[in-house]
Amino acid sequence: MSLTNESVVVITGAASGIGRALAVRLAREPITAMAISDVNEAGLSETAQIIRLPNLRVSTHKVDVSNLEQMQNFRDDVVQTHGRVTHLINNAGVALFGTIEEVALEDIEWLMNINFWGTVYGVKLFLPILLAQPVAHVINLSSVFGIIAPPGNAAYSASKFAVRGFTEALRHELKNTSVAVSCVHPGGIATNIARNGKVGENSSDKEKEISIKYHAKVSKTTADQAAEIILRGVKKRSKRILVGMDAHLIDVVQRLTPENYLSALDLLSGGQMSEMTGKMNR
Repeated sequence: MSLTNESVVVITGAASGIGRALAVRLAREPITAMAISDVNEAGLSETAQIIRLPNLRVSTHKVDVSNLEQMQNFRDDVVQTHGRVTHLINNAGVALFGTIEEVALEDIEWLMNINFWGTVYGVKLFLPILLAQPVAHVINLSSVFGIIAPPGNAAYSASKFAVRGFTEALRHELKNTSVAVSCVHPGGIATNIARNGKVGENSSDKEKEISIKYHAKVSKTTADQAAEIILRGVKKRSKRILVGMDAHLIDVVQRLTPENYLSALDLLSGGQMSEMTGKMNR
């Protein structure tokens, strides 16, 4: 069992969505403490209220994961408060809608700083602490868009492919240590990541609404279900955690036809993917 009464878990992006669901689910495990962070202080406070239990120490930290100094202070505060870290869940992430022509360079940098550099900062800063533990675990959230790259999602897919590559290399490097490494690939999860995402400077709000409606249509897995699947993988110390039947399907189709997976997925989805991309490209 990788989660015990000695475990101290750090979760970024815990104010909502999968991050909150993971915090709530982990609170039912025999862990000793949890440090949760987010830029959304109000949402973070709500999560903390949900998970406060007599035998669980919970600390909240307002942190922008794209800010190195804030992440350094976060690490220091966690160590000072809890003494150690055994599980790091790099979950914080954002979305950006638009083709390469439509999105601004500044928006791509904004997304990469959160989705990729936030993960890198988390690993680099907490890894020495994790390596000092008898049993530890790094869990990085990628996406099915770290397996496939649909049009209109170049920046997001780039960040999630980067997280995947970074995590797989890290796993190989830590093979003979006490630290397990998992890369998580959620499919369509019913969260607000699409609604809270940015639109490219030359994209229309209508295109964002199309993407939001598509996300809602294909998101068959709840955040609570996603948290349960992820936690099951963590307990098994799985190297790769696919979340949702759609994630498993996408993984298989990409392996079978790496050059034509979008066409194959479109056929299997009854034309949903071409419907969305067709509207986006009008």
